[in-house]
Amino acid sequence: MRDLSRRNLLALAAAIPAPLAFSGPAAARPAFAQGGEAPAAPWPDRPVRIVVPVAPGGSLDILGRSVARALTGPLGQPVVVENHTGAGSNIAFDLVARARPDGLTILVGSDPLAINPALYPRISFDPVRDFAPIAELVRAPQVLVVKNGLEARTLADYRRLGQEAEGKLTLASQGNGSIGHLGGILLGQTLGFNTTHVPYRGGGPAVVDLVAGHIDSLLVTLPAAIEHIRGGRIRALAVTGSARAASLPDVPTVAESGFPGFEVVTWQGLLAPAGTPEPVLDRLHAETRRAMATPEVADNLRAQGFDLATGSRAEFAALVKAEAARWPGIVRASGARID
Repeated sequence: MRDLSRRNLLALAAAIPAPLAFSGPAAARPAFAQGGEAPAAPWPDRPVRIVVPVAPGGSLDILGRSVARALTGPLGQPVVVENHTGAGSNIAFDLVARARPDGLTILVGSDPLAINPALYPRISFDPVRDFAPIAELVRAPQVLVVKNGLEARTLADYRRLGQEAEGKLTLASQGNGSIGHLGGILLGQTLGFNTTHVPYRGGGPAVVDLVAGHIDSLLVTLPAAIEHIRGGRIRALAVTGSARAASLPDVPTVAESGFPGFEVVTWQGLLAPAGTPEPVLDRLHAETRRAMATPEVADNLRAQGFDLATGSRAEFAALVKAEAARWPGIVRASGARID
């Protein structure tokens, strides 16, 4: 790509503030600089890994791979994606929380990071204490999609079928405790009927089974389903944002469909282990923002249904803190619990 040319890399290097070269006091250097006697090694000096807590194909995986490709050139090291699934994303969260705070292990985090401490009785990490937010990347609504064989073309149709099925209609999600799971509980309460929840390990596998007709419906983050919606392989009934998604302008919101006030929107962003040096975090934030602004990344993510975020590190940290305080009440109200 043209933006990864030697000339542009040199220009990026020249634009990096002096502290990012780790020439300041030892306290400002990465954790791998020992004793302060010699200048710290240029960062990064090894490949960077981006940990994705879901299976390949879901929206977090799509985002993680887009960012990894865009960061490889500017960082001057390979940026690789590792999928660590299971336990409602807690395996990946714990892995990153315990990783060496050198900026070489990064998490693509989202709502479960803030939700899970209220959902699971035994959690080994704290979403605020154990992570250093780098950059919020995107936000996206959930989308209610159904298999083509289901006789529902509107949310009203879906409500009628759900009430007639008396709990037998299946509604899948990205996994137990995911925003799709909790959003599905809230949607069922709003529509006035119960469904049979079918959890998956990520949005990608759930969409595949919906296309195959193995489940009736799915509430999932929009980018994980949009290509199948456009291809006519599944049908979208409603999105859960406050406004229609630009990528699906013909699909109404839940609020438009007769249920005002209903809104469930996911956030996704990069986080490092707590204790990662500030210069490293600043470098990652700056390079991520540049990467997200390139047409190759921005246009692709928007086309998939993401809304791009542009806030500072401090704003993202405030969001994570607010989300960690918000979700326990919703979890308690929903009655959801995972042992």
